[in-house]
Amino acid sequence: MSSAQALRTPTRTDLGLMIFTALIWGSAFVAIRIAVPETGPLWLAAIRVSLGFAVLAPYAIWRGLMFPKSANQWALITGMAVLNMVVPFFLIAWAGKSTDAGVLALLMGTGPFLALLGSHFLTDDDRMTGRKLVSVILGFAGILVLVGPSAVAGLGDGSLQAKLAALGGSLCYVVAGLLIRKIDMPPVRLACLALGLGTMMLIPIALMAEGAPPTDLSSQSIAALLFLGIFPTGIAYILRFHLIRAIGYSRFSLSINFVPVFGVALGVIILGEKLSLSLVIAVCLVLSGLLVARGGTAQLRSHSGAKA
Repeated sequence: MSSAQALRTPTRTDLGLMIFTALIWGSAFVAIRIAVPETGPLWLAAIRVSLGFAVLAPYAIWRGLMFPKSANQWALITGMAVLNMVVPFFLIAWAGKSTDAGVLALLMGTGPFLALLGSHFLTDDDRMTGRKLVSVILGFAGILVLVGPSAVAGLGDGSLQAKLAALGGSLCYVVAGLLIRKIDMPPVRLACLALGLGTMMLIPIALMAEGAPPTDLSSQSIAALLFLGIFPTGIAYILRFHLIRAIGYSRFSLSINFVPVFGVALGVIILGEKLSLSLVIAVCLVLSGLLVARGGTAQLRSHSGAKA
């Protein structure tokens, strides 16, 4: 197994890419709300991943396809695809049927805490520090402010299985993020291969669970699916893989806290929802967490530019 790429302290560019990735993922909620009534959750995931693969495949072919050189690397990439796409897409979609959006955002906001613990115990160079802990607490405080006390009260209501499913989806993302640094492959081609494997898994699952794929889709749903495939799946996964390998998963995971913030903000901008003080405070807290994470010591190690 190849050694993990050396980590560096996040630069301004890294912070900008983290926020941009979160913005893309936050915008996905609007597209999902448009498309999922016509596609169903599993076909939505299958079509989304398939489109992401189709977007990245021409570039990956042009640069030269890369495949794992050992059974261990194949196992890591397959496991990462399962934990990054197949299982969490299903768990979170299923949890969303019976769990309020605020409660779901709160449960998904545990991801940075899980990432901090996982990185500390499972890596050699992404250990827990007081600064990282403070940044995670600030980010989670932003989520608490955004979703409000009703979401906290809602943790005791409804289906326990649905809440465990949401936590399971969050845990899947964390484990997948830790696996990425153990895979020796440039980000674009790694994303392409993972999306290809995800496509091969999700289409049969969707066929068995939801029947034939939807064919009579509205123009809005088609546009939403194209957006999901190109941006939150294709482009965002490239950025995710690149940033995890460059700055470590515990730092990258802080951007997860921006996803519900942007989801609410885009509701204000696109759907005309009311701008609340809680949204402004949440943005300030989450952004403070990112700045605290960046304010560490100088670079951990020297770092060469990543290949595409």
